[in-house]
Amino acid sequence: MHVKMLELMETRAKFLITDASPEKVNALRRALIMDLPKMAIDDVEFLLGSIRDEEGNEYESVSPVFDEIVAHRLGLVPIPTDLELFGFRDQCSCGGEGCPSCTIMYKLEKRGPCEVYSGDLDSLGGDAYRPKDELIPIVRLGERQGILAYATAELGIGRKHVKWQATHGVGYKYFPTVTIDQDKCDNGGSCLKVCPKQVMSFKDHKVQVIDNDACVLCRDCIKVCRTDAISVEGSEKSFLFEFETDGSLSAQVALAKALESLENTFDEFREKIASLEI
Repeated sequence: MHVKMLELMETRAKFLITDASPEKVNALRRALIMDLPKMAIDDVEFLLGSIRDEEGNEYESVSPVFDEIVAHRLGLVPIPTDLELFGFRDQCSCGGEGCPSCTIMYKLEKRGPCEVYSGDLDSLGGDAYRPKDELIPIVRLGERQGILAYATAELGIGRKHVKWQATHGVGYKYFPTVTIDQDKCDNGGSCLKVCPKQVMSFKDHKVQVIDNDACVLCRDCIKVCRTDAISVEGSEKSFLFEFETDGSLSAQVALAKALESLENTFDEFREKIASLEI
């Protein structure tokens, strides 16, 4: 299996996989979705009662929605994750009590009327752990309403809960090859009207392929072509793969960790097979 990177951004990657099978590529897709470790808020403690500001004004610690809903929304906020610094809480030397090596503490304090956003989460460990996306709406507070809560983030994987899923839009397709026989093509342009991805266009007064990789193998162009000039094929050994992250991990780190997870899984499976009695 060989990987050729076509596009690599901070939170997005697109690459070509060759000499592979659908089973192997799908295993990578599942690893990216379910087996990547990332930090996410797992525990939220709300202060009950009244809150006073610096001027002595009193606010009721209540919001228009249940605390469980607020906690759920906080859990889905992408938290910056440094996998070199943090480990799983149940495997930490602190015995699961929670320490700077396995948890990040946040404070959320707002008084209404206002909108509460993810950017209002103050990290007690420094600005390095502030949420990547600061404009995720959490709740709208009314007059004399307030919220004071302490949240704890810890490491987990998407297999356990979706809030620990670091990637989205993870998918692949057979690598397409679109060809046009210019000797047969009447340049009528009917294929251009039905193509959903604008793979072809008029160039030098001829219908030509301008974006082969964008083809989704729908073959609608073949159906409307009256002269059978178009050929669309998908390779079963080459695949276009792409995904995005939520910002908690970079695309490069996510891909490296997914491949590492696959390698460890295969090694473990090989050891178990070898230990079976024949």
